[in-house]
Amino acid sequence: MSRSAHPAGPRHADVLPEGHYAAPPADLNTLDPKVWAQTVGRDADGVVTVGGVDVKTLAEQIGTPAYVLDEDDFRARARAWRTAFGPDADVFYAGKAFLSRAVVRWLHEEGLNLDVCSGGELATALSVGMPADRIAFHGNNKSTREIERAVEAGVGRIVLDSFQEIVRVAHIAQSHGKRQRVQIRVTVGVEAHTHEFIATAHEDQKFGIPLAGGQAAEAVRRALQLDGLDVIGIHSHIGSQIFDMSGFEVAAHRVVGLLKDIRDEHGVELPEIDLGGGLGIAYTSDDDPREPHEIAKALTEIVTRECEAARLRTPRISVEPGRAIVGPTAFTLYEVGTVKPLDGLRTYVSVDGGMSDNIRTALYDAEYSVALVSRTSDAEPMLTRVVGKHCESGDIVVKDAFLPGDLAPGDLIAVPATGAYCRSMASNYNHVLRPPVVAVRDGESRVIVRRETEDDLLRLDVG
Repeated sequence: MSRSAHPAGPRHADVLPEGHYAAPPADLNTLDPKVWAQTVGRDADGVVTVGGVDVKTLAEQIGTPAYVLDEDDFRARARAWRTAFGPDADVFYAGKAFLSRAVVRWLHEEGLNLDVCSGGELATALSVGMPADRIAFHGNNKSTREIERAVEAGVGRIVLDSFQEIVRVAHIAQSHGKRQRVQIRVTVGVEAHTHEFIATAHEDQKFGIPLAGGQAAEAVRRALQLDGLDVIGIHSHIGSQIFDMSGFEVAAHRVVGLLKDIRDEHGVELPEIDLGGGLGIAYTSDDDPREPHEIAKALTEIVTRECEAARLRTPRISVEPGRAIVGPTAFTLYEVGTVKPLDGLRTYVSVDGGMSDNIRTALYDAEYSVALVSRTSDAEPMLTRVVGKHCESGDIVVKDAFLPGDLAPGDLIAVPATGAYCRSMASNYNHVLRPPVVAVRDGESRVIVRRETEDDLLRLDVG
């Protein structure tokens, strides 16, 4: 839900009336499997483990803060999406959620395609051998060099986002003697039930070409006339962190309407339709995400029904889960530095990370869960705000959460469901070093993205 912002940032403390908060959980030691990665549990001593490795060992070996990723969980979720949609559809992992060379290898091995939206993401994919024809290239303002590299590499599709890009990609493809497969991204006027900054299908935003006023139809008209382009379909994306399928139903209806108009005007039935991603995950126990097989069934039925009504052959469906695959697979491990009770308000718990490793709370007012993971506790719950070490009052990791009343400096706490958009959006604010990403599996851990060092930081500062 959007809110008015003070010019200086979020309202200080946002103190809410007594009784506003939900009651604390019956047992603070319980880890809700809906929120945590699949192999997460507690050992006999009450220490949280993941992939057979306990968090105390991880903290000793790699330090904190750190993103800890359950590799088996990632692979299982990737397979679930691939299986749910079957061989007659395409699943593109949205690399913007989190991308590394290890992740690209996992995707390749599990049979998923990859969606990239920058030259850097494309370079990462190509560096470890992801077949270019399984890569889609997004972006609302791709540079000429990025387009050239994508065309040279032979990416499977480029998603066109503007009239200028239609001409630009066609020219570059022709200059390389190629005919580039493309989709036209359209905005369908659907208001997804999500935060305004991550809703992407209403007309007043930067992505896509509006259906309204015939602009999308004109874009297709122009693209079909250019020898450098092979128009294979229409792309639609309505937003992120979405639980309600009704928005997809409206979007599919409008996209299929465009496909019908294209057939009637040009005698061409485009063979593909991409419905984007954006399906939500559980950040808290109150969230209720759908399973991949439910999503696949619903989307397939929606598109099939709409195409039958329009007397069109059902096109090949593509989807782009990113957060839905990687989001639940990781948690961020922190060490508590200070515990500051404020009488009548809450207790501020400061950790050794913050908005540099998770900007989403400050950016989207995102909600998260948190748990004490280095031990169990029978202490009474206390209302806390987990905050970072940065020089910003808005440096909040978890806005409102209950933690044990005996929490103390040196304890380890963890925030689950941080696999998506946390490391990807991490920064060096206050010259803080970005944390590592550690993959765990079968009792072993390995760093897949190493922790930054001061040498890394200073190497870019040429003085």
